[in-house]
Amino acid sequence: MFNPALFAQTPQPKILCLGAHPDDIEIGCGGTLLRILKIPKAEFYWVVFSGQNPRREEAIRSAETILEETNFKIIVKEFRDSYFPFIGEKIKDYFEEIKQNFKPNIIFTHCSNDLHQDHRLISNLTWNTFRDNLILEYEIPKYDGDLSVPNTYFPLSDSEVDKKIHLILDSFPSQKTKEWFSEETFRAILRIRGIESNSPSKYAEAFYCRKLVFRIL
Repeated sequence: MFNPALFAQTPQPKILCLGAHPDDIEIGCGGTLLRILKIPKAEFYWVVFSGQNPRREEAIRSAETILEETNFKIIVKEFRDSYFPFIGEKIKDYFEEIKQNFKPNIIFTHCSNDLHQDHRLISNLTWNTFRDNLILEYEIPKYDGDLSVPNTYFPLSDSEVDKKIHLILDSFPSQKTKEWFSEETFRAILRIRGIESNSPSKYAEAFYCRKLVFRIL
């Protein structure tokens, strides 16, 4: 299981959060981020690659609510939703800008097996750009039925589960017309991952970690 307290040993933990669309980061790893926020001097670089009003405003408001007591930078780009593979060159160029501007200790990004084309491209470019970082790929439940078998889990407390779910529902009212956007959906996936990880609270977020390097100093 992933323990974010490990990053407390770093003088200033630097966390890079990448999401193709508004609400992706919150759905995929919002609970884990709430715990990492408790680490002193944690610094966040939060990038959403698509978003026009009202979704842009929702993305900024949600990120600010989560990160309000930390050192953070929020960026919402306007790459065309659902067309990421066709404008991949421009998105790759922006990844290079991120790399020049921020040196993360840990990166949260989309799962490489995600069937949404935008999600998959962001994941692939994350690995293409950042070669020597701990990368945790988060998952997002959806109609495509692409959930797989994760290998990294982070148990969440009851309060963290409630806070995550309420934050998502309150921050993104434009999505409430979608039948999957509900408390039942978000709580269900956390419950399943809690079963798989034997979480004391019965809830957990899950990630896919391709490579983990231990450096003993």
